[in-house]
Amino acid sequence: MIGAKYSNKTCEFTVWAPFHDEVSLILTEENETLQMKKQKTGYWTTKVEGIKPGTKYKYKLPKKTVKPDPASNWQPNGVFGDSAVVNHEAYRWKDDEWKNISFPDLVFYELHVGTFTEAGTFKAIEDRAKEIVETGINAIELMPVTQFSGSHNWGYDSVFPYAVHNTYGTPDNLRHLVDYCHFNGTAVFLDIIYNHIGPEGSCLQDFGPYFLKNRRTLWGSSINFDGPQCSEVRKYFFENALYWFRNYHIDGLRLDAVHSIIDRSPKHFLKELAENVSRYSTRNDRKSYLVAEANLNNPVIVRSRRKGGYGLDAQWLDDFHHILHVLLTGEKSSYYADFGGISDLVKSLREGYVYTGQFSQFRQANHGQPATGITPDKFIVFSQNHDHIGNRAFGERLVTLARLEAAKLAAAIVVLSPFIPLFFMGEEYGEDAPFLYFTNFSDQALAENVRKGRREEHKTNDSQGEIPDPQNQDTFEKSRINWRKRREDRGKKILEYYKTLLHLRKSLAPNLGQVVLPKFSTLSQGHILIMTFGKDKSAVAVANFSNQQCSVDFRYGGAFVKAIDSADDAWAGPGSLLPNKVRDKSELILQPRSVAVYIKPKLVKELD
Repeated sequence: MIGAKYSNKTCEFTVWAPFHDEVSLILTEENETLQMKKQKTGYWTTKVEGIKPGTKYKYKLPKKTVKPDPASNWQPNGVFGDSAVVNHEAYRWKDDEWKNISFPDLVFYELHVGTFTEAGTFKAIEDRAKEIVETGINAIELMPVTQFSGSHNWGYDSVFPYAVHNTYGTPDNLRHLVDYCHFNGTAVFLDIIYNHIGPEGSCLQDFGPYFLKNRRTLWGSSINFDGPQCSEVRKYFFENALYWFRNYHIDGLRLDAVHSIIDRSPKHFLKELAENVSRYSTRNDRKSYLVAEANLNNPVIVRSRRKGGYGLDAQWLDDFHHILHVLLTGEKSSYYADFGGISDLVKSLREGYVYTGQFSQFRQANHGQPATGITPDKFIVFSQNHDHIGNRAFGERLVTLARLEAAKLAAAIVVLSPFIPLFFMGEEYGEDAPFLYFTNFSDQALAENVRKGRREEHKTNDSQGEIPDPQNQDTFEKSRINWRKRREDRGKKILEYYKTLLHLRKSLAPNLGQVVLPKFSTLSQGHILIMTFGKDKSAVAVANFSNQQCSVDFRYGGAFVKAIDSADDAWAGPGSLLPNKVRDKSELILQPRSVAVYIKPKLVKELD
């Protein structure tokens, strides 16, 4: 096992450095240097007795090069400081009865540790975690928390994949957060980066062939998943996934941008990773999940291994977000150029991917494959997330771009879809603070390149004003959410709306997979979407995507009761125009950008 493995006052140090002739362990505070022994596979090891947790150490390589442990579990002084020994056995877990949540039952809440609270720590999240659960959410997804350079960053510039970021708290602080969440019935997912390593503070390249010189990604040199000596590089990342499950009881990993993981091996890295995690889950009698972010529209990622797929549990569904965004904002730049009317949303709700092999204007090529045989619970959907907010020039949320009524409509489509819903922090009470792109690099040349790249990326942006400087402290501070808004009148109303939606989803859960997307009205120029739930059509959702009031003929047999109308003033809306009860052959007048759900009386008791 790579890294510093501590147990009972003894620590075994293991580092992979196959091309070096000499590697030594330096115990910093003891001012002691210990020669390490090389194994045939290129690993160097040494065992030290009587050592204490927290002991700082580093490795000495040839040419007097001194570096932290590339598999460091803790960098208390940041990426350029010494590594520190961690005792993973000391924490006394209280979650023995926790078996994780069935994936189809999950509702995700994505958050950034540094901007979720004023303190920006794991400990501070605990004060809010219970309120999140009370909303109807049962899974927190942490944006990357592994060690990056500086005090604040989105986290995708991590350079120590095994180490908890030092300004967020200690390893035990993260463990306590997970334990607390499990006690309150909440799963914890962690965003992990296996497609690249950050640009400042990395030491992997000093130890071995972790990167390929002849292949690059958007973020730098490609990780060596299929070149010479790749077996141990792959093992480094396989062990990393199990490390988070074993030592921190993380329930699932969200794998960043897996389309950038290039692997031409006979068995793709993702498939082998899923096999490792599956074996671990079986041994541990607790399901551990893998979720992919992928934009290739290739169902092989989530198709079962029995049917030739990689066997990951789910993937983020960007097509769903893109068409929803276009319908509500009218934007057609960049990848949004590929998406158009309600028919694209209907296709996504029915099939998952919108692009299943047809020509993509944005990519200038045919794109995607049909997700044949893939069940809806293999897709995670959202109306906004860190990427689609933060990668904008000014980090505007949907509530800012398209106003509150549109944001509430989007939330309803996400929640009532047959897919797994995900919300971005603050969305549930109408947070309007931007989520900007921010970094805190110490290398001024790198910092200037980041600024320049940001300006270049958005030089054709229609918005006016100077692009916020990613390195400016104020850019980071502006991205904090304001929890007080959740308790103000408008925030409380929006929060109750989300709670009601999620309660409704739970009642309709048996029928969400049977969503029927019937005809949508051509009389309203394609602005109306109607969804019926269950074979007996026990619930009907009617959505108006236009900026005007729309009339809809309600043609479903029997009596129905209004369960929710997003336009209701109870949800900070303009006021509902809909009756509380309807029968077949009724006319409904929907407010602009609104959605209503009617249910049969037999479901009313379940909602009470």
